[in-house]
Amino acid sequence: MRKLIKKSPYLLFLLVFPLLAVIYTLLNGRSHKAIDISTSIDHSIPFLPIFIIPYILWYAYIFCFLIYFCFKDTKVYIKTILMIVIGELICFAIYFFFQTTVPRPTLVGDNVIINLVELIYANDQPFNCFPSIHVLTTFTVMLASIHIKNKHILMNLCIHIIGSFIIISTLFVKQHVIFDMIGSMFLVTFLYGILFELLSFRVEKKTETVYVKSK
Repeated sequence: MRKLIKKSPYLLFLLVFPLLAVIYTLLNGRSHKAIDISTSIDHSIPFLPIFIIPYILWYAYIFCFLIYFCFKDTKVYIKTILMIVIGELICFAIYFFFQTTVPRPTLVGDNVIINLVELIYANDQPFNCFPSIHVLTTFTVMLASIHIKNKHILMNLCIHIIGSFIIISTLFVKQHVIFDMIGSMFLVTFLYGILFELLSFRVEKKTETVYVKSK
């Protein structure tokens, strides 16, 4: 219990996300010669409204697993948030100078699933798509989870299976195209290599102790 109380203040770092959301909202309402970068492959991907469920689960997925990271391994938690913040700021810069759009299908029907899609479409304009923040944040959690030790197998499965469904849901609900997904995953891999691999390697190298054999 003391350990949990001691780590609780680190949850305040989650307050950075509402600030990032404000920036995204400002950029999302700005249409500036947005271009369509969809391909023939994207056009062949069907619109499957049912995937709006994992798409919306993204909100709970990110916060629940970040909280889990915080209490399981605070260093991994901080690095994960840092990756997300840097990644989103890079996305915002791209959105400002290179705005893309995704063609949306005409919604037919009146049921809970269609209504959820309508809700997302109404609150998220079809601009600022490359790279995808949905994919960026989800893939960040998936990669960072590798460094969480002693995870229960069910927890590990949840992180990767739900995360995979969230990523592909962006294509099936026509919120993003393949290039949006690839761009995000490339960016996350680059940041992961710096924050989790390169910096960790340097720190470990500096802390190595050299023993001199006495004669």
